[in-house]
Amino acid sequence: METIDFESLALPEAVLQGIRDAGFKTCTPIQAKSLPITLAGRDVAGQAQTGTGKTAAFLISAFTQLLRNPKESKHGRWIAPRALIIAPTRELAIQIEKDALLLGKHTGLKIVCVYGGVDYEKQKEKIQSGVDMLIATPGRFIDYYKQKFFSLKAVEVLIIDEADRMFDMGFISDIRYIFRNTTKYNERLTMLYSATLNHRVMELCYEHMNDPVPIKIEPEKIVVDEVEQILYHVGSDEKFKLLLGLMKQEKGEKVLIFVNTKMVAEGLEAQLKYNGYNAAQISGDLHQRKRTSTLARFTAGDVQVLIATDVASRGLHVDDITHVINYDLPQDPEDYIHRIGRTARAGKRGDAISLACEDYVEALERIEEMLKAKIPVAWPDESLFLEEKPGTPKMRRRRPVGPPRNRDGTIRAPRNGGRGRPSGGGRPPRRPSGSRKS
Repeated sequence: METIDFESLALPEAVLQGIRDAGFKTCTPIQAKSLPITLAGRDVAGQAQTGTGKTAAFLISAFTQLLRNPKESKHGRWIAPRALIIAPTRELAIQIEKDALLLGKHTGLKIVCVYGGVDYEKQKEKIQSGVDMLIATPGRFIDYYKQKFFSLKAVEVLIIDEADRMFDMGFISDIRYIFRNTTKYNERLTMLYSATLNHRVMELCYEHMNDPVPIKIEPEKIVVDEVEQILYHVGSDEKFKLLLGLMKQEKGEKVLIFVNTKMVAEGLEAQLKYNGYNAAQISGDLHQRKRTSTLARFTAGDVQVLIATDVASRGLHVDDITHVINYDLPQDPEDYIHRIGRTARAGKRGDAISLACEDYVEALERIEEMLKAKIPVAWPDESLFLEEKPGTPKMRRRRPVGPPRNRDGTIRAPRNGGRGRPSGGGRPPRRPSGSRKS
């Protein structure tokens, strides 16, 4: 593909200044393909992974559109944003706002970001003081809209980011509601980005966009060479001991541990802290202010180990993560790719370690099908299993999925030889009503 320099594009000077501030010189593939189309006023449905430059692509187009047609951010007596960006998670919305403030620094446009979990009134006041570009998560946005805090009749640019994730998280009815209540499809520039342009995403595009141009940027590799993957088969009851041994062996400077549930995230945080690690966790129900401050501490290096669920980690961009550990294998193969992509960024090397226990090992086959390769397996010797400190909080166990397995992944034989419930087992007989203990 031909290299395109930003300076060669017909961009307003204020936008070019922001691009220079960000240190951008040439377009990434998604930018090179989409910008000529969107700058000409055509809708785009783009397929691109995280880290490909799609955020800058849609922000540059949005700022250019607003500056070419200067208007007040009002519709009659109503506050009326001119550009609307919808993201599935708070973390992604915050990251988009950060990029927008950098790229739009010289435009004079007012940028506001709203999401759930923080002060409702403060965010409302920001909107009511005037807004040109509104960045939002679906729930909080629709809440404010139904309260009539602003109008959608002046939207000139509408952007939906990570559309496939909107489907996965159950937001698609909210997205359709937003499409129906904004300006008509042929009166706005609409951009939709997704990791995959599958049938349901394209159906959404053709229903609510103006003959969008599909653009697909296929990654050269699903996982970059700088990520060294390794997998250990381990029983659930020895998983934490193996984690302690790996933490000691690897000596990771900035470690991101993924788990599948909020309960495990909270339990693992308590266990690691008790065993001397500076750890913190972010999960879906954690208050937004706490999540933001925890991420800031991890980014700054004040927290060595961050434990996260997949929902909480969307939009997580932290430099210099040395190790990603899948304490729980994800059930969705795409989540595995997303998780290990948090390390080995900007050409650096990183380690991705996965623990396959009997609860989640069934997901391994689907993950390897997506990778089109087997994850290298290592066999831990006994010295890698470290005993936790006496008094370490016990993890509440989820009900196992599938038959119990040994460390090597083979099915564990029943202790009673498979002959059913041992004699004398089972629930004791109920006492007749009214009887007393002797």
